[in-house]
Amino acid sequence: MITLEKAHKVIAAAEAKAKEIGQPMNIAVVDAGTNLRAFIRMDGAWLGSIDIAINKAFTAKAFDISTRELGQNSQPGDQFFGIHVSNHDRVMIFAGGIPLKVNGQIVGAVGISGGSGAQDQLVAEAAAAVCR
Repeated sequence: MITLEKAHKVIAAAEAKAKEIGQPMNIAVVDAGTNLRAFIRMDGAWLGSIDIAINKAFTAKAFDISTRELGQNSQPGDQFFGIHVSNHDRVMIFAGGIPLKVNGQIVGAVGISGGSGAQDQLVAEAAAAVCR
């Protein structure tokens, strides 16, 4: 399970990476049931990215796959084409959502939004590394 203490560590790692690259982010952590466990909006992070960060975390755990990978498999003609409109339009298919693993088991996910896809992914990877 993802404890509150672990969720705070994930957020701290994400926040540190976001500061390092100079891009304020919205950072969300969900548990194994996709329930929001922790969230922060860094000073200056886009308001429009709040729901995106939360939904990226939801997506990464709901499907146990990174949102970047899901996006790669949801293009026209691919197996998951159209998945982004499922689950009441909560499914995100662009970079920044990563499942969190502890001892090889998925215990939750992190969602990052506020920069480019590459920036969101970089921050999400830093955050997810805390759990490995």
